[in-house]
Amino acid sequence: MTIVLPFLAMLAGVTSSGIAQAANVQNLYVSHAIVTGTGEENRKLGFRECLGEVLVKVSGDQRVIAGTAFAPLIERAGSFVASFAYRDRLAGIPIHDEQGTHDRPHDLTCRYDPATINRLLDALGSRPWPQPRPRIAVLLAVHDQKRKFMLTSDGEESPYMAESLAAATVPLALETWLPERKTLAQEKLDLDMLSSEPTAQLERLAKKIGGDVALVGTISWNDEALGWIADWQLDSAGKTHRWQIRGVSFDDAFRNAIRGAAQVLSGNGEP
Repeated sequence: MTIVLPFLAMLAGVTSSGIAQAANVQNLYVSHAIVTGTGEENRKLGFRECLGEVLVKVSGDQRVIAGTAFAPLIERAGSFVASFAYRDRLAGIPIHDEQGTHDRPHDLTCRYDPATINRLLDALGSRPWPQPRPRIAVLLAVHDQKRKFMLTSDGEESPYMAESLAAATVPLALETWLPERKTLAQEKLDLDMLSSEPTAQLERLAKKIGGDVALVGTISWNDEALGWIADWQLDSAGKTHRWQIRGVSFDDAFRNAIRGAAQVLSGNGEP
């Protein structure tokens, strides 16, 4: 019995790990779009959006949907879908005024056969980005109209920003981690010179808060730009990558950050 139980425990561990990995792979080949109603015309639009999203999600490469080779594929986007399903976003809410059921917004979920998407990526000159993917520790200095602060997981300055950052990771199957306030208090980082802090210190802090790599950023409100200006920096494979976006909402700034990080970490060049 002392021999069998450890073996069974090990077997159970291997089996559960295998199931989890398989589930992760299957979730990677799923994408979503919001459509109006369940009619064929809007479904086609949803299929087009979902195809672009899943190709970028699987590869981490933004370029696959920007090249000319993608155009003929998107015209037959529905042919690549293995299965799809709808969820009424207003489920449980009675129809009101003159709204018909065909007008209600729905979440369209598309599932794809991994082999199909992998072949498309190969045709587009790209490849799947394997899992597990690096966990990204985000070290972000925020300069709004009145104050300066570091974005934290437990701070009260801007919980909407933390939620927006988390939402930006979903389309790329990534995870971000933010520091706690007490952790930052021990580091004494310069908010005005965050990107100039020693790389070793930033990497150590990233690992301390649960990340594998450090995405360093500064986001500042600018009246002339009519929005936020965000500067991002990521060190990977011995090289420092920097990029910027101007005059956008902080939602768009965070999407730009995560897409850029995915581009670099997946080995697909500059953001």
